[in-house]
Amino acid sequence: MSRTLLIEIFTEELPPKALAKLGDAFATGIFNGLKSRDFLDDGAVATAFATPRRLAVSISNVRAVSLDKTMREKVLPVSVALDADGRATAPLVKKLAAMAAQCGKVMITPTELERAPDGKAESFFFSYTAKGVALPVGLQVVLEDTVAKLPIPKVMSYQLQHGHAAGHTVRFVRPAHSLVALHGDQVLPLTLLGLDAGRQTEGHRFLSQGRFTLADADCYAITLAEQGKVIASFSERKEKIRAALLASAADDQVLMPEALLDEVTALVEWPVVYACKFEDEFLSVPQECLILTMQTNQKYFALTDSAGKLRSRFLIVSNLQTNEPHYIIEGNERVVRPRLSDAKFFFEQDQKKKLADRVPLLANVVYHNKLGNQLQRTDRVKALAAAIATLLDGDSALAERAALLAKADLLTDMVGEFPELQGIMGNYYARHDGEAEHVALAISEHYQPRFAGDALPTTDTSVAVALADKLETLIGIWGIGLQPTGDKDPFALRRHALGILRMLLEKRLPISLAQLLSSAAQQFAGNANFKDPGSDVLPFLYERLRGLLRERGYSPNEIEAVVAQQPDRLDNIIERLDAVQAFAALPEAEALAAANKRITNILKKTESVGNTVQQDLLRDSAEQQLFAAMNTLKPEVDAAFAKGDFSTALKALARLRENVDGFFNDVMVMAEDEQLRNNRLALLANLHVMLNQVADISKLAA
Repeated sequence: MSRTLLIEIFTEELPPKALAKLGDAFATGIFNGLKSRDFLDDGAVATAFATPRRLAVSISNVRAVSLDKTMREKVLPVSVALDADGRATAPLVKKLAAMAAQCGKVMITPTELERAPDGKAESFFFSYTAKGVALPVGLQVVLEDTVAKLPIPKVMSYQLQHGHAAGHTVRFVRPAHSLVALHGDQVLPLTLLGLDAGRQTEGHRFLSQGRFTLADADCYAITLAEQGKVIASFSERKEKIRAALLASAADDQVLMPEALLDEVTALVEWPVVYACKFEDEFLSVPQECLILTMQTNQKYFALTDSAGKLRSRFLIVSNLQTNEPHYIIEGNERVVRPRLSDAKFFFEQDQKKKLADRVPLLANVVYHNKLGNQLQRTDRVKALAAAIATLLDGDSALAERAALLAKADLLTDMVGEFPELQGIMGNYYARHDGEAEHVALAISEHYQPRFAGDALPTTDTSVAVALADKLETLIGIWGIGLQPTGDKDPFALRRHALGILRMLLEKRLPISLAQLLSSAAQQFAGNANFKDPGSDVLPFLYERLRGLLRERGYSPNEIEAVVAQQPDRLDNIIERLDAVQAFAALPEAEALAAANKRITNILKKTESVGNTVQQDLLRDSAEQQLFAAMNTLKPEVDAAFAKGDFSTALKALARLRENVDGFFNDVMVMAEDEQLRNNRLALLANLHVMLNQVADISKLAA
């Protein structure tokens, strides 16, 4: 009989940042474990529950006994099971006795075995029906296995105080106090973490009457809500908080990052939103500081007006519903005030010392023991940023100044308290110090892009410093042998590489990739620990580029046609890809791509014969016609390529299809006459250059 199953572990307060993941893993583990053991009917659905003090799952359509299963097991190879006279060997007799015990039979005779091919030989197989298992038996194994595999950030060890296992040490995420296991209205005889399963649980620590009894598995969520003042579903609780925040914000905008919403959801069981305020004098502090201290230290939600300016009003999510909320509101206002006062103090103190005066102190900050201190790194980034700014026709002096000051805010009190504000505070302090607008902006923007989808730097100065900063890290760290391996990338070199590529690609920067890598490597001249990694970094960058282009919707063949040529500049990559995409849609594309692949293979197998074609050695009409068509088309293709009109260049090449087909149908390339052979190879070499000027179209061939 199929009924709803409920499992709940009631604990002390669970780690909030891990709660959502723990709840999902608990529900998924039990559901998948029961499904693999045939305890679930079609249509069975798992519902995960997770609150600060419980992990639970409800699964519909769970059988009381798993289905019988037909099993077919290999016994032994025939050559091992039978002797020369065809009688059962000792190994077979022993194996059958063991299998009989496993199947619950008195004995298994050789006549019950199936003889069947097994690879190149034959083996004996035994088929039998494995009887279904009672739910408590199967679920006990599933539950223990699931709990053992939970993604617990830090396991606790504690001793049991009560019950038959009192005094025993248990390891779990937090001490567990009760276990509920209901199949329909029946308690399942399970044990876990030293606890015996029952039907009692607890509600809200303050709003409920303590322990209460669950009538059956189906009433879990509603009983918890009505009697326990607990919204058991993590997702339901989160959306209730989101809706309440939006309603309380009124005409203001509420800042509610998903990570903060998740953490607050994991801290409350019966969420209630209250509005609080702080003194307007704190608004003189950069709002990023105030927002961060409210979010990080107090888990509060800041409010801004429609223009994005911070309001002196904020929202809190409380775990207490009361008719007299002013006590809660006043208490939280009292708590936040010292935090905001600290931020104001840090900001005012930091402004007493200019960023430029802090730069020499970077010599006391270790960057890496093989690459020196932060001041030495600043000097490298400064020189590289000036060189890049020159390549961009920008102001190298501004780039140098911005790079010099870019890391100085690391030594301020505010960034010491909130590392997330590095760059942001440098921008504020640079403006206070009277630095140029582009310098101040570059100090904050040189960290961009910080993550996938993040905005790029906006000015040439910012771009120059951002590129220099990321290149110095990528080349420097790789150059001392700390390149990414597998899924390990402690210095985030993949992220730095993606940032470099995005700026070159999306900003259409006309800069040589090889020149950038070479300039970055030159900054480490004289460092005995450093080895120029340019030849290894370039393929690494191209692999990241392939991933970026796949995200833009281009096919692997289209991407390979362009990236396989290892383009030194990325500013026209998108135009090349669009041209390849348009060319691939032409009816001539497939044949030309196949022909180009064939030409590539022929030229690979021959020694260099040059590319000068002697017209008087073109004997066959097919090669004469191809040569004439190429000469007619070349000026048009070259002109289109020079203008960056790659689509026109590739589409023009499509007109060569009939001539190319005719050449390969009628002309013997590898003629016995060496002069003829070399001349035809030179003709193919010229054709190969024309066909691959925009992209390697042979990569389009299936």
